[in-house]
Amino acid sequence: MRILLIEDDRDLAEGLRRALEQSGYTVDWIADGERANAVLKTDDFDLVVLDLGLPRLDGLSVLRQLRAREKHIPVLITTASDSVEARVKGLDLGADDYLGKPFELTELEARVRALLRRSQGRSTGELRAGNLLLDTNARRASIAAVPLDLPRRELCLLEILMTRMGKVVSKEQIASQLFSFDDEVSPNTIEIYVSRLRKKLAPAGPGIDTVRGLGYVLKP
Repeated sequence: MRILLIEDDRDLAEGLRRALEQSGYTVDWIADGERANAVLKTDDFDLVVLDLGLPRLDGLSVLRQLRAREKHIPVLITTASDSVEARVKGLDLGADDYLGKPFELTELEARVRALLRRSQGRSTGELRAGNLLLDTNARRASIAAVPLDLPRRELCLLEILMTRMGKVVSKEQIASQLFSFDDEVSPNTIEIYVSRLRKKLAPAGPGIDTVRGLGYVLKP
């Protein structure tokens, strides 16, 4: 899952980025509203964590323009303002949740998980495919209760495929969720990750089929 973090406080942003990446997410960080607005016009994200007090373009304006483009990305607002008016305005403009600063990291992570579940139409953090279980909250996968040793990106890849069970997922879709702006991705990088994951799922788990010219599908 790919998250866009829009926060102008460098220390806070770096801390949040590290924590979210350790939880298995791909995170891009932008420090000003104008650049964030431009990126949101072209790139796809699973969730946006948006500070309201941004330079160049404030967070409410970023949110307003995002919703005007009819993009339904979940948005979690964070702000140091105690103003009820600002909170209400943000929710009315289309924010999905609100978290006042300072906040506990565990609460932010819980709200991120809840928003991602809601956007995928799930009520729990568990994804199942036969005897394969992925606990997206604990970031663990197992086959027939036997834990799988999956590094962060392989776990992310599994989540991408399981949330689209039985549907073809293109290399471009996988790359857009698996890698951030700063990552260098070679033409065969996705193939390498798919091959590694396929070997770890075989023979007890579900298979990953290659649909030539289109992408990959996790068999139901």
